[in-house]
Amino acid sequence: MADLELARKVLQTEAAAILALVPRVDERFARAIELLGACRGRVILTGMGKSGIICRKIAATLTSTGTASQFLHPAEAVHGDLGVIQGDDVVVAVSSSGETAEVLRLLETIRRVGAKLIVITGVPASTLAEAADVSLDCSVSEEACPLNLAPTASTTAALAIGDALAMTLLVAKGFREEDFANLHPGGKLGKQFMRVEALMHAGKDLPTVSADTRMRDVIYEMSRKGLGMTCVAGKDGELLGIITDGDLRRLMERSSGETLTLTAADVMTRNPVTVEPRALAAQALNVLEQRKITAVVVAEGVPPRAVGVVHLHDLWRTEMV
Repeated sequence: MADLELARKVLQTEAAAILALVPRVDERFARAIELLGACRGRVILTGMGKSGIICRKIAATLTSTGTASQFLHPAEAVHGDLGVIQGDDVVVAVSSSGETAEVLRLLETIRRVGAKLIVITGVPASTLAEAADVSLDCSVSEEACPLNLAPTASTTAALAIGDALAMTLLVAKGFREEDFANLHPGGKLGKQFMRVEALMHAGKDLPTVSADTRMRDVIYEMSRKGLGMTCVAGKDGELLGIITDGDLRRLMERSSGETLTLTAADVMTRNPVTVEPRALAAQALNVLEQRKITAVVVAEGVPPRAVGVVHLHDLWRTEMV
């Protein structure tokens, strides 16, 4: 039977290792952020074994949040890949012992080309730490491994330091939600950050009538475009209001037979809710859910002009709903 108590102890040990890092976020951490923020080249992550795997994750996180990064295998570096490191780069080396031979062999090249060096290590007095422009202490009191051998708490701590660097750097560089969307066009994240302008019905597919259009023609326009609504535009094209299927039902319920003689201006809902073309699809979905409506007008300019309509069905097709 599985030793559940051991599993709980592993999680507790790794959690404690991360919490122990909090007091170490000091001026050295701030200096590391300065170096990363001033980097005009790339951030090169390097480490052997399990540390190398952590480096790959840190590099991926930095790259996805706007900082060009890559992993350099230290053993392969000395067999032809050293040219990756350039003078305007920042090298981040991860080594629990700070004495990893393959990483130490990179020091001469790093110094020669003039790249900056940040070291994440469990031994602040190690050779790597002494050679670094900034050394960050990620030492742990014990590994989560019951034999105290397999890198567990130490790799978790190194990864946590990497995440802290990446997230602090993200804010320092003014990285925005829009920037994140631009870097994640595919998969679930890509759908979540899709722009309204990529989904909206526009041009000839945009249902629009003028304020003096008779309801007979309003109904025809709504049926022809199939979105359950139509925009009502003024003489200069400005958005005056909208008419929805719900408006038509309510009108029929209270009408005395004069429905078709009314104009769009008589029936429309004025000052409708709108979203901008560059809004995220997720924002449009939030508007639909909050207002309990099935379509929202996409408008821009002052006064606003309708340039499209996003329907709940459009969001279904992207699997956001």
